[in-house]
Amino acid sequence: MKSESSPNQCPFVLSSKSVCLPVVHGSGNCALAVRRWLLEHEYDCLAVCLPDSFKENVLEAVQYLPTPSIVVQRPQSIYLPKWKPELEEHQDEEGACAEAWSYVPIDPCQPVISALRLALGEHKRIEFCDLETNDFQPLAAETPDTYALKTVSLERFATALLPTIMRPYHQQATERINYMAWRIRQLEKQYDRVLFLCNVLHWPWLREAYFSPSTEPPLHDSVEPSMAYGVHSNTLAFLFGELPFITGLYEQARVRLDDDENLSIDGVKQLLTSARRSYLQDLGKRARRITPLLLRQCLKYIRNLSLVESRMTPDLYTVGVAAQQILGDQYAIHVIDTAKHYPFESDLGWSMISMGIDQLRLPDGETVSATSRLPGQPVYWRSLKLNRKPDRQQREKWKTQWNPYSQCSWPPEDNLIESFRTRVMDRAKAVLGSDLARSEKFSNSIQDGIDIRETLRHWYDGDIYVKVMPPSIGTLDSCVMLFDTPADPKDYPWQSTWFAEHKDESTLAFFATDFRNEMIGPGIAVATYGGSLFIYPPLAIPDVWSDPRLEFVTSLEERLIAAACMHSRERHVALLSPRPPIASWRRTATRLHRKLIHIPLSQFNEAMIQQLRLVHVLNGREVRSYAEHFIRRA
Repeated sequence: MKSESSPNQCPFVLSSKSVCLPVVHGSGNCALAVRRWLLEHEYDCLAVCLPDSFKENVLEAVQYLPTPSIVVQRPQSIYLPKWKPELEEHQDEEGACAEAWSYVPIDPCQPVISALRLALGEHKRIEFCDLETNDFQPLAAETPDTYALKTVSLERFATALLPTIMRPYHQQATERINYMAWRIRQLEKQYDRVLFLCNVLHWPWLREAYFSPSTEPPLHDSVEPSMAYGVHSNTLAFLFGELPFITGLYEQARVRLDDDENLSIDGVKQLLTSARRSYLQDLGKRARRITPLLLRQCLKYIRNLSLVESRMTPDLYTVGVAAQQILGDQYAIHVIDTAKHYPFESDLGWSMISMGIDQLRLPDGETVSATSRLPGQPVYWRSLKLNRKPDRQQREKWKTQWNPYSQCSWPPEDNLIESFRTRVMDRAKAVLGSDLARSEKFSNSIQDGIDIRETLRHWYDGDIYVKVMPPSIGTLDSCVMLFDTPADPKDYPWQSTWFAEHKDESTLAFFATDFRNEMIGPGIAVATYGGSLFIYPPLAIPDVWSDPRLEFVTSLEERLIAAACMHSRERHVALLSPRPPIASWRRTATRLHRKLIHIPLSQFNEAMIQQLRLVHVLNGREVRSYAEHFIRRA
């Protein structure tokens, strides 16, 4: 093996003819480190820790990368004693008849698969050196985050693990290690430079077995031939060691010859931005605005949560929790769906398999337990409660069950919109008072503060001017909120007037999107306000949208303004809109002897406005008892 270091300096060197390179299975960072090692060192033969029965199918499947696949070996049937009734219950409880299959994941981010891919491209000799085992027993354990390989050499990383690597307690693991050590010695007789890839958990014991050789190698088990299958795209997360989206980024970088050294971290940023695009496309105007600041907070949350769990790179659960906490359920759902997307898929003509944690669903529908021949970090289920959008069939079913003669609102949203209405009217009163403010020379009181403008204007006099704000005069009882102007009646076909259920609610008239197009639960729909009118204290008024006295207006906005001016008992009407009142709005108010007080919509938080525009429509008051289980906040 050609290397700048001597055998005494490099812990991987077994002899002048062989090197044992330990790897962490299922790690993209470790795969990059192995690739660098192979490119920097010369070797005649690449040996891997897989049995020879997998060789033909694995090498064939590797050539089809980046299309993922799986090579499976079923256990050979073992002779069982004749069935007896008294043994049936015991066998069911202990799983005596259950047989675990074994498989090799053809994952581009597996260090062994990456090395095989590189060796095939360079036409190197390849040997599979593991012992044939019928009932494979994997050896896996928690290892430090391989992101450390960005700043630490593979030698230092592996040697740092030595104090934590326990001696294998399975007889099968010991026999495999002894057989692989024996195979390395046999390969040294054929090649001058042998590079052997092994599990980092086997590495110290394989060195021990190599330097203490046995005269007779362990015997192979009788095994079934292996079979290659494709993997359904929605279960690739169980095949890959990295997130499918991150694995896809590695493959894209390989195709484009881009830098892929930091994709395990930079890929998380690309995941969030890619999910943002699908989120905005799905929710449209109802989507929350996802700013760079919010994404930065989400990344910070991911970093902190990863550190709490003693990791430097996040898993899917960590990313999902951070997205949910910072940006809500809907964005978290899009993040998780995007993370499971792998862009490189093509039909190989093979039968397809679905995967789970230590499970395979075969093409015939049978579900079997299975273990990976390249086991990475232990994988387990973690629950994250998210309210997913119902499918089309379910929405159509709820739509047909809707009773058109029973509608009501959702009280938590009523409280929010009423609170916001109070804020808008208070701000309108402040504007009304500021119109009557005056300035006077300072004498013995600064009144409501120094008027800087008037003081500078009379700078030559040397006098100080102060503001005098008169006490609030009058009240406001009508407030018009226009969120989308000009409003297209085709976009807002639902126009209704709702009356207050109690004294703390306003009389409400509004135009909104058609709630029947957005069913989110049984008897629960959602719409988006285009504009609304609030009258508080509540009044019993005719339906705004059928009142013949308002037929002189030509637009949805003018109808709300005209209704506010007609039913207001005060001279002024508060108007919240994204732009100042146009001439037709002012003429409408003048015609009804009222005056509009404009409050710019930009004075309020955009994300809050997006939330307030959502109105959930319930098909009767009884729906309120379970509505919170279906209502999803954007």
